[in-house]
Amino acid sequence: MNTAVLLSGGVDSSVVVHLLCEQGHRPSLFYIKIGRDDAEYMDCSAEEDLEIASAIARRYGLPLEVVDLHREYWDNVAAYAIDKIRRGLTPNPDVMCNKLIKFGCFEQRVGKEFDFTATGHYATTVLQEGKTWLGTAVDPVKDQTDFLAQIDALQVSKLMFPLGGLMKHEVREIARRASLPSARRRDSQGICFLGKINYNDFVRRFLGEQEGDIVELETGKKLGKHRGYWFHTIGQRKGLGLSGGPWFVVRKDIAENVVYVSRGYDTERQYGNEFRMHDFHFITDNPWKEQQKEVDITFKIRHTPEFIRGRLLHEDGGYRVISEEKLQGIAPGQFGVVYDEASRLCIGSGEIYI
Repeated sequence: MNTAVLLSGGVDSSVVVHLLCEQGHRPSLFYIKIGRDDAEYMDCSAEEDLEIASAIARRYGLPLEVVDLHREYWDNVAAYAIDKIRRGLTPNPDVMCNKLIKFGCFEQRVGKEFDFTATGHYATTVLQEGKTWLGTAVDPVKDQTDFLAQIDALQVSKLMFPLGGLMKHEVREIARRASLPSARRRDSQGICFLGKINYNDFVRRFLGEQEGDIVELETGKKLGKHRGYWFHTIGQRKGLGLSGGPWFVVRKDIAENVVYVSRGYDTERQYGNEFRMHDFHFITDNPWKEQQKEVDITFKIRHTPEFIRGRLLHEDGGYRVISEEKLQGIAPGQFGVVYDEASRLCIGSGEIYI
């Protein structure tokens, strides 16, 4: 079996290499470079990542190739994020990176020469009735299917997820026992291309600042000032600079550059029980009969361990999800990710709008 491994320098992808070699495979290793050496806004700590990736390659006597996709990343993912933020939406760059870069541009440039591409994502593949479906991981905390919910049937059919049946602590233990150089390295956090760059500094560089009012939604009272609606997202609690809280962002007026907030953990303004999605994307297929206008599902609207129960309604122009419980901070621009009723298969996703 001719296999490529996307090696990031982190513990997860390092363990993937170790497990494949233990099984007798000799995979080819690839490090995807998305940061730019000459740009202060693209700091990926790439030097340390590549150093560890190279050490893993030497350890197992495997070839390692650096695939420079920084221009493709900027044109397809970073620009997408900036555009969504400018329009007052909440983007998910990690979803688009998986779809367009790791399993898009890489596949077109390199991966097409291999039978499979293995990654350190916490997910599984499920063969069912001759079709390959994206399945959830054993570890609910680490499950990353929500970040993979925009890939297509061809992409998922070529993917291997060796960590999908393991808990995170088991992965760490494998790395420790094998004395891998990444065994004690902390997991990366946040948007990958930013590295150590502060998110607000990145947004400020491209969108600047524009002072506007922070207004209490219920009373219309002006509570303070913000530096641009693009620094704030629906459901946000921290970073508002207001006393007497907790305060939550519940609405944004893009035209007037006003951020509306409500106070208190139990305010009804924070919650909703339904949302709509446009451009809904089925990863492998629509598993429900065409005549079914309403089906029981589980879903996520952000990266959390919990799957929420609800119903998916097919309506003219798109899909609507009705939740069995209140949803806090439904953010337009994010992806609603739909699973089967048992939370075993990730069916697909669509961009949320209200």
